[in-house]
Amino acid sequence: MPEPTKPLLRALAGEAVWPPPMWLMRQAGRYLPEYRAVRAGVSDFITLCTTPDLAAEVTLQPIRRYGFDAAILFSDILILPWALGHGLAFKEGEGPVLPRLRDAAGLAALDPARVPEAVAPVMETVRRVRAGLAREGFSQTTLIGFAGAPFTVACYMVEGGGSRDFAATRAMAYADPALFGGLMDRLTEATIVYLSAQVEAGAEALMLFDSWAGVLSPSLFRTHVIAPATRIVTELRRRYPGVPVIGFPRLAGLMVGEYGSVGVNAIGMDTSMDLTRAAALVPDGVALQGNLDPMSLVAGGNALSDETDSILRAMKGRPFVFNLGHGIVPQTPTEHVAALVEQVRAA
Repeated sequence: MPEPTKPLLRALAGEAVWPPPMWLMRQAGRYLPEYRAVRAGVSDFITLCTTPDLAAEVTLQPIRRYGFDAAILFSDILILPWALGHGLAFKEGEGPVLPRLRDAAGLAALDPARVPEAVAPVMETVRRVRAGLAREGFSQTTLIGFAGAPFTVACYMVEGGGSRDFAATRAMAYADPALFGGLMDRLTEATIVYLSAQVEAGAEALMLFDSWAGVLSPSLFRTHVIAPATRIVTELRRRYPGVPVIGFPRLAGLMVGEYGSVGVNAIGMDTSMDLTRAAALVPDGVALQGNLDPMSLVAGGNALSDETDSILRAMKGRPFVFNLGHGIVPQTPTEHVAALVEQVRAA
């Protein structure tokens, strides 16, 4: 297998690329005026995610503006439960709203056979983005596909949407392990199918977002974060040995060391993690990704410059991908993003 040449793929292969490759979580989004223009012409968010020409356009927008080293598929982690036949709506000012899955009947209603056809528009988006990157001269930009990790997706399905602490989900994991384990199994298998389809359509790297991993105790973290991630990564590695996987177990804390055992090529660090400590915890050869505070990007100026310098100093000499510790927020000034890109490129 030839050595990767794209900066992001080189870092994910364990090379200490410098300056480090960079991209930003939620880099295609509401902070960009060109995104807002596209979104204004669409009736709802699911339509935007499942209309290939529009989803491909917004995926490419931040690449045209900033020249990031990765384009990440524009979609949502809840497209998978939607594809399984679970209801999903996005309400303005409220976020995602889903039926609450609380019993065996809800689990039985999930239909894996629906997934390939339901996500076909997403796969067309992947193909269009890959072609668009080549056509528009971004030959060194890596296309990242992604999915929500099973636990985080389960959180939204059990709670019926977002929550401060996902108490009902955690209670189900303890009180009804058969039901919750069945849901996790269904989501794990569907995630493998979904991510495999993205690779077949042209994704060059994959990312697994476990945004709510940090609400779990260590024992449940091992059962519902580490075990399914290991299963997913192992199967993807068997099918596509050359496609790297980034894991993002947000707020994992000290458990990030154990998460390093799942087989991912890189681990995304949330804003709270000390990068030097994380580097000592994860296995040798696993790249780190992160972890600038999105609020420093909003603030700009010396605050942004100092935080960025601190991260760059801590990570020089090891495999690293510069990113945020969570997604970019809508109030972020575009000129602050441009200043960040300039600073990282000049490292």
